[in-house]
Amino acid sequence: MRAWRVHSLGNPAEVMSLDEVDEPTPDDGQLLVQVRAAGLNFPDVLMTLGQYQEKPPLPFTPGVELCGTVVETGQRVLGSPSGGPGAFAEYALVDADAAWPVPDSMSDEQAASLYLTYQTGHVGLHRRAALQAGEWLLVHAGAGGVGSAAIQLGKAAGAKVIATAGGERKTAVCRDLGADHVIDYTAQDFVPLVKEITGGHGADVVYDPVGGEVFDKSRRCVAFEGRIVVVGFTSGTIPQAPANHALVKNYSIVGLHWGLYRKHEPALIGQVHAELCRLFEAGAISPLVGSTMPLPQLPAAMAAIADRSTVGKVVLTP
Repeated sequence: MRAWRVHSLGNPAEVMSLDEVDEPTPDDGQLLVQVRAAGLNFPDVLMTLGQYQEKPPLPFTPGVELCGTVVETGQRVLGSPSGGPGAFAEYALVDADAAWPVPDSMSDEQAASLYLTYQTGHVGLHRRAALQAGEWLLVHAGAGGVGSAAIQLGKAAGAKVIATAGGERKTAVCRDLGADHVIDYTAQDFVPLVKEITGGHGADVVYDPVGGEVFDKSRRCVAFEGRIVVVGFTSGTIPQAPANHALVKNYSIVGLHWGLYRKHEPALIGQVHAELCRLFEAGAISPLVGSTMPLPQLPAAMAAIADRSTVGKVVLTP
């Protein structure tokens, strides 16, 4: 079978190759899955660069979420490959107890876009931030895979959503997703606008996958008893949070590493999956697939993710 493999850490275009390798053999508790679609995420780029918190041994096949057909039964499932990355291949192994059924009405591409970002968004907004109906939710990078999921999940929860994005194309995407207010951060400072939109109240919940200056500015427009959810650092800069500022404004900085729940509370994953499927079938959420590319174009897809030129999720199809 064909599989992309990272042979050394560095620029994805230079360190990956599309190799012919043996089809994997499942152990007890594993399923062999023929990959139908694989979602691309920013951590895939960071892992290839060696800048992610998880560092699989070389050589490894990147890709952390997929939709595929179980070879033995023909059932469509979604999830992550067993033991880490491995989705950017024609076949992959998935743990049987972490292979989640795909609704019949959901396309392969949507299914490959649901697992990571929507699980993260649901756990982040509900479990970590306790988002309530009627609250103000500020979503940064709203047109991306992570942000687009948060906008939809926020609206489904009854929140009033403010989204930030860069440029006319991406702000239009946020409006189409249902954001109540959209701010083009390349043309306007979002801090005074968030204060104005909320009547001086500020954002009750900030969903921040960007970090850096965006995090620092968010601290200036978060509400009393607000919650800033730290999702990631696509800016490349990890901010330093002054504890005295959190004290004088009575807000919380909430970390979100969704993958830890697979270790500490695995039952939550199934509960959230069931809720996400319910929301999808009710029309409340619909994964935004920005582009679909064939498997051999993975380096180009990673470059597009890295330079933030994409909207929604990029999906690879073998």
